[in-house]
Amino acid sequence: MKVNVRLSGDLVQQVGNARLQVALAENATAADLVASLQEQYPAAAERLELVVPIIGGQHVSPETKLATGQEVALLLPIAGG
Repeated sequence: MKVNVRLSGDLVQQVGNARLQVALAENATAADLVASLQEQYPAAAERLELVVPIIGGQHVSPETKLATGQEVALLLPIAGG
């Protein structure tokens, strides 16, 4: 299956694009998506460990199963104060 991915922050520079289409096995999870991106983009692997997956405007757990054509935003947490 293929899912659409939106990246933010410095991940865009490390990966080279803000939007990707990623092929995954059926029944893949958000964690599988992140692992696939870490393999494809080793320079971004460390930052990808920190991402929060968002589907339909909602934070989802790494165990959330993905569906074909779904859009997943991978956002980096922001610290401030």
